Amino acid sequence: MSAPIDIVSVGMVTAVGLDAPSACAAMRARLDGFQQTRFIGSQGDWLVGAEVPLPRKWIGEKRIAHLAAGAIAETIKKVPDASGQTALILCLPEEGRPGRPVRDNSALLRRIAEIVEIEPHARSRIVAHGRPSGHVALDQARRVLAADAAPYVLIAGVDSYLTSSCVGHYLRERRLLTANNSDGFIPGEAAAAVLCTRSAKAGLRLFGLGLSREKASIYNKEDLPLRGDGMTAAYRAAFKEAGIGMNRLGYRISDLLGEQYWFKQTAIASLRLVRGRHDFQDLWSPTESLGNVGAAVVPLMIGMAFTAAQKGYAAGNPVLIESSDDAGACGAAVLGARGVE
Repeated sequence: MSAPIDIVSVGMVTAVGLDAPSACAAMRARLDGFQQTRFIGSQGDWLVGAEVPLPRKWIGEKRIAHLAAGAIAETIKKVPDASGQTALILCLPEEGRPGRPVRDNSALLRRIAEIVEIEPHARSRIVAHGRPSGHVALDQARRVLAADAAPYVLIAGVDSYLTSSCVGHYLRERRLLTANNSDGFIPGEAAAAVLCTRSAKAGLRLFGLGLSREKASIYNKEDLPLRGDGMTAAYRAAFKEAGIGMNRLGYRISDLLGEQYWFKQTAIASLRLVRGRHDFQDLWSPTESLGNVGAAVVPLMIGMAFTAAQKGYAAGNPVLIESSDDAGACGAAVLGARGVE
């Protein structure tokens, strides 16, 4: 399936802004939402996190539902024609993740629909693969659109690492950034949504998509050395479908968490594929401002690229958006504001 799809609207709810324009402006200015949380770190100090400043102190699934609903409502408001004829693909944390903030996926989907006051489309579905969920959702979205099953597909991602069980687990695994662990990530939460359609006069077009798996994942039991095979394969598939080499890429946006493993993976994939003369390729990451936002990160990164292209500050064209998870799943997507020739 290689039919191109266009992104025509985006929405965000983050620790640095409760809508896409303010969140993207804050991230462009290198502002962050990091502050002390109610959780205790490894040495008895307060753990730093990136909590969304919602107007009410909702907790649990209710909080998750309102985060997602805010991003979805913003996205649909910008394209009124999409109301009532949009299939929703909801990206959620991976099943079995310690401290997962969602217990019942289907119930959450219904709750979000009630808050936004929309009727769930028959082709709506859930993708619960954590950070790379958005790449899987892009593949599903273009299949739905190619089959004319719906005129619009809305991909929404929501997640939070700011739960007691989640924080406790990653502290024990020495995965969180603390005073005595510099090789860790900052837990965060966010929601983001992007609206897709088959053709539009303006927007951000998906030209190539790659999905793969890394055997030497961060938790691989065989202690295999990281060679970047998974991300390299995802890059290669996306470039092949887009019909370009990596030297034609404008810039990249990655879900780098702050741990060395993810920087090494991205660097290796780039080194193995870039050939010939090329301009400087910048590397952006929303985690610099928001921490680890899990399943929300791919719609969020697409939203960053969409806004940058609209406002004229993109670091090049096209853009590659990448993500990966602790189990080794890797995704890469090439998107462009104009035709890739």
